Amino acid sequence: MAQLVKMLDYVSRYENDLSRYTTQFIRLKRSQWERMKRQWDNGVDLASWQIAADEEPQDGAQERPEGSEMEEEKKRFFALSRFLPFKKQEQLEISSEEQLRVEQELQFNPNIIQDPRSLQQLRKLYVNQLFHFQLKWASSTLSERSRLDGKFMKDKFLHDLLETLPDSYLLFYYPVLKIKKAPIELEVVLMTPVECICITVLKGKSGSVYVGSGDRFWTEKFGEEESKFLNPTIALNRMGKIVASLFSAAELDFPIRKVLLSNTSYIDFPGIARDVQLIDRRDYPEWLEKGKKSSIPMKSRQFRAAQTVLDVCQTTAASRLFEPEDENLET
Repeated sequence: MAQLVKMLDYVSRYENDLSRYTTQFIRLKRSQWERMKRQWDNGVDLASWQIAADEEPQDGAQERPEGSEMEEEKKRFFALSRFLPFKKQEQLEISSEEQLRVEQELQFNPNIIQDPRSLQQLRKLYVNQLFHFQLKWASSTLSERSRLDGKFMKDKFLHDLLETLPDSYLLFYYPVLKIKKAPIELEVVLMTPVECICITVLKGKSGSVYVGSGDRFWTEKFGEEESKFLNPTIALNRMGKIVASLFSAAELDFPIRKVLLSNTSYIDFPGIARDVQLIDRRDYPEWLEKGKKSSIPMKSRQFRAAQTVLDVCQTTAASRLFEPEDENLET
């Protein structure tokens, strides 16, 4: 599964330590699957199966305790608290029960509520839970969380990318950058081990045809219906230039590829620029499958590229210290 590093302006665990959490995600994904599969092979009822909290990772890797991370985040918060309106000390303290609840919320403990009939079905259930877990990591930390829009739970394109592409791919999904104090919204940025792929996604009616041209407007045709919309290559080229400028400022030489993509419609534009790749519903499955087969491990230049973008991402989040107990930030 590709890793969801940043989404919109949501707070992300990867912001705290990109290299640590990319490695931890791969380890969690692998170890939890092996445990679940072993239980299933042994005939254990997975409908009531839970991972014991005191189990150690199979690979013996040593991790910094989550509790110590909470303490560090609390120290950072209290260091800044003098700039905030006065609050009673008891309002600023996180109880041990609340701390435990938050730590458990951000741990991946799959809970299968139905009995799978095959290994393939078990894996599908596991991947679906892992997808929801990734949304948590991309919208919350131990001390903060952002209001997650429920539409992402049903976002098929996002699900396709995360489920199909390998662990070594790092995904920025419509991130908001802050450059020279101005917010700039990008679209989809995919950091692979060997290149950065900037993707503009055309979202129209299933089966429609996008007719492109070098003019300012394109046309979407669906049966007898026609509608005009702004040439999508304008936004795509702008995104490519912004990412290229960030890499240049960081003195980073990392290839950038631009992709105009529709997973539901057809694209008809023979005159597309050479530096833009067209992928429509005919090419989309093959494009995903090709990415899935990639076995190149994560590279240091890839981390530098991802960190360069992450460093200028804007974040909007609420501190858990001030959350009402019954507030639900998910919509």
